Amino acid sequence: MSPEDFATEPVPAAGGADLERALVEDDDSSTESGRGSLPRPRYWLHAALLLATLCTTSLVGSRMQQDFTANLPPLGVEELWDAFVHGWSQPLAMLGGLPFSLTLLTILMAHELGHYLTCLRYGLDASLPYFLPAPVLTGTFGAFIRIRSPIYYKRTLFDVAVGGPLAGFVFLLPALAIGLSFSKVIPGIANEGSFRYGVPALLWILEKAIFPGVPSSDIYLHPVARAAWIGLLATAWNLLPIGQLDGGHVVYSLVRSRHKLLTWIFLGLLVAMGIRFWRGWLVWAVLLYFGRRHPVIVDSSAIGPARKKLAWLTLAIFLLCFTPAPLEENPDVESGQTQAASLTPSCITP
Repeated sequence: MSPEDFATEPVPAAGGADLERALVEDDDSSTESGRGSLPRPRYWLHAALLLATLCTTSLVGSRMQQDFTANLPPLGVEELWDAFVHGWSQPLAMLGGLPFSLTLLTILMAHELGHYLTCLRYGLDASLPYFLPAPVLTGTFGAFIRIRSPIYYKRTLFDVAVGGPLAGFVFLLPALAIGLSFSKVIPGIANEGSFRYGVPALLWILEKAIFPGVPSSDIYLHPVARAAWIGLLATAWNLLPIGQLDGGHVVYSLVRSRHKLLTWIFLGLLVAMGIRFWRGWLVWAVLLYFGRRHPVIVDSSAIGPARKKLAWLTLAIFLLCFTPAPLEENPDVESGQTQAASLTPSCITP
């Protein structure tokens, strides 16, 4: 793998009809452009959103840690509501949620900085990450950056697209292994909560290595492992080969002529999985339908053999992180029933 494999063309000066049509931005970017008049970074806004997201994820993590310590079922809707309504009254208790929140924010930050630093490498104007606090099971809707500069070449597009998922994966892999080492075995724990959580391939592989012979339904994930689990899902969702997601950018860089066809195929698969496995896919299909079109890049050059190998690695990461049913209601638990009985673990991971 030579340095020439990853060479990229210099960015031309803005202007011209072809360059106007060549404008393309990252999947979490805006249409604002202008290398000549760069906006001032709003550091206060980035810091405020990060702090707010730290608080919301710590609230979720605190309740997760309490349930994990007491061997209570995993977090459900009622427990989530209680955490956001009453959790603020015990700020010191939020410290117990830091292992979850810091792990999750580190993974999300690594993903966005992977995009951001790649943009800096190519001289693209990009914002720092914006984090999105939210009262949901994860405590956040994730994070994004805004790329204001046009991208003119497929090689640049490819590098910016894969930079995020690869950087995030580097951090979530050890976090998942460490979190699993602190997890414990409680027979039938997956059937005790309001939801059943999906088991991506990478999690299944590590579970078999750390808990040989133990089914996934008997493993109670530590909050750190649950944060890495969220990172797995975020990585898989971003790598879906649809529209302007990271995976869609990769497909466009490799086979521009087939991008539209593959987008429609995978939108159809999302609908099918939404009917069969998880209704959330239907929401994703609707949202991604409106972002299905990829802006045109006027560049006929190939991305090179090294990047093609990297694309195969990205595909492997997608398959390791993906699960068709991330979350489903547990039919063994009545709606609205609160689980109060403590469970006794059969063994603890050394």
